[in-house]
Amino acid sequence: MLLTLQHLGKSFGAEVVLKDINAAIDKNDRIGIVGENGAGKTTLVKLITGEYDADEGEVIFAEGTRLGYLAQNSALDQRETVYGEMKRAFQPVLDALREMETIERTLAVRPDDPGLLERHAELSAVVDAADGYHMDVQIKKVLSGMAFPPETYDKSVAVLSGGEHTRLCLAKLLLSHPDVMILDEPTNHLDFDTMEWLEIYLQGYSGAVLVVSHDRYFLDAVCNRIFEVQEHGLTAYKGNYSAYLPQKEAADALRQKQHDADVAKAAKLEDYIARNLVRASTTKMAQSRRKQLEKLEITEAPSNQHTAVRLRFEFDVAPYLELLTAKNISVTLGGKKLIDGLDVLVRRGERLVIAGPNGAGKSTLLRVLDGKLRPNTGSVRLGMGAKPSVFEQQQLRFGGTVISAVWDKYPKMTELEVRSHLALLGFRGEDVFKPCSALSGGELARLRFAEILLERPNLMFLDEPTNHLDIYTRELLTQALMEYEGTIVLVTHDRYLMNQLACPILYLEDGRAVQYPDFDTLMHRHDADAQPAPPPQPAQRRPAYGKEQRRVRAQLRADIKAAEDELEALALRVIELEGMLGDPEVTRDHKRLQDVCDELEDTKFHQDELLEHWEELVQRQEELESEAE
Repeated sequence: MLLTLQHLGKSFGAEVVLKDINAAIDKNDRIGIVGENGAGKTTLVKLITGEYDADEGEVIFAEGTRLGYLAQNSALDQRETVYGEMKRAFQPVLDALREMETIERTLAVRPDDPGLLERHAELSAVVDAADGYHMDVQIKKVLSGMAFPPETYDKSVAVLSGGEHTRLCLAKLLLSHPDVMILDEPTNHLDFDTMEWLEIYLQGYSGAVLVVSHDRYFLDAVCNRIFEVQEHGLTAYKGNYSAYLPQKEAADALRQKQHDADVAKAAKLEDYIARNLVRASTTKMAQSRRKQLEKLEITEAPSNQHTAVRLRFEFDVAPYLELLTAKNISVTLGGKKLIDGLDVLVRRGERLVIAGPNGAGKSTLLRVLDGKLRPNTGSVRLGMGAKPSVFEQQQLRFGGTVISAVWDKYPKMTELEVRSHLALLGFRGEDVFKPCSALSGGELARLRFAEILLERPNLMFLDEPTNHLDIYTRELLTQALMEYEGTIVLVTHDRYLMNQLACPILYLEDGRAVQYPDFDTLMHRHDADAQPAPPPQPAQRRPAYGKEQRRVRAQLRADIKAAEDELEALALRVIELEGMLGDPEVTRDHKRLQDVCDELEDTKFHQDELLEHWEELVQRQEELESEAE
């Protein structure tokens, strides 16, 4: 065994985090550590690495075992280059090579010195053990896998982005070849190709791997054991995450059955004691049952914490068919063209995933589509009846409490209603009075979803919605999004979520946007037979007869009337805006004049689009009437 945990326990003040943890880790183990946020996963890792001292028990390493740890905020030398930082992973080898050169120069003078020969052999063993003579080959191989091409080798560590910094920390750790490698959320900031490379690398790794991750795909691809941290304890399961789930379910069912049997037995004993204790003939038997009851240990029921969060997104008003239309949009930031001449059409009830490597412009495109950022060229329109909600990647809140965040927006709700609603998202008891500034990333995300549930949108713009959520809440959110009947446009790198939504994926890379019909096609996009999705075509309606035909015709009449009303309102607005262009107060204010011109252009563009839509509706109405005749 490389590593053994014996009766490990840790508390912070009066709060017990871990208690009586026992586990053994062998060379070929690939262990995924899972659990809810706050369950103690990070505490367990810090006990193993020595960052925390255990209150009880001990961590035992086999002699000579080397430990490597990738924390979420690992540090690098800001003065180094990318390649120089990687060479530091071979520092013992570099030191050995330098000393060997010195010894070799001395041996040229004293070739038979036994002490020098012995030291040279020791140093040579150090170099051979690390395959130091192929150091550059190893560095280039790992840098390539971590998406660092040769042109980045001389790049300063100080100017790396957050994602590049994380990838370089991981690359450096891989090169150090520890016997036990501990990784904390290693897939953060990795694109699909890099994730796949890392999964293959870890599958063939010669040491043990412990990984804290909420990425179900990663846990399935890499792990052969799962450690679940729950209720201060640790339970080990065989297999990957998908194998763990049915085992967990079966164990919980058995535990619940035993709990119910113990409770029933205790009730039976209590009833017997109550009926027979006062009767002289049965007093001794009743006293015997009382002793049995006192010794009886009732098995604790399985926790239902995993289902503490309940999500169901609903909306009140169905919008028009073409809900989101973007035409010929282009965006340039910092001199880099992120999006060029892109057309996007999302209809009512459809879902669209925006994916791509870090820095490709995914969040920027989402901000353009939700209206927070104006494109350099082109236009974005929401259809009539759209009621959008936006989930941003970073939830920023500086004041107030959890309960005030909701109550201030919906003051007509009673305190009981607000607290009951927050309980759906896991905020119970005194949690509702926590200051927003003290919330974790996962808690902030859950609070925002509590607001979205009340907003009842028919269109959701979501930017990395599963970030910061534990693996169980991720699955509940995934299920809720699958059941949602509204329209979703989201940015994500969560492969499980993408696959479950089973929708088109718009992949951004190097200023290009390619739409793939589903997740599998995206994952095999480098294969020769993988083809992007064809442009979306209008849905073909089946002929309608009888009651269905009357319903369709009535809906068409209503749609035509609504389009005509909106066209009339747009025409009035055009007249109003054109009049403003002759107003001296407007013409003297450059910014206001520009805003009026922009709105006039947008309104006329919308007029043209709506007129085209109205013509299609009228044509469809004529076709139905011909069929009816």
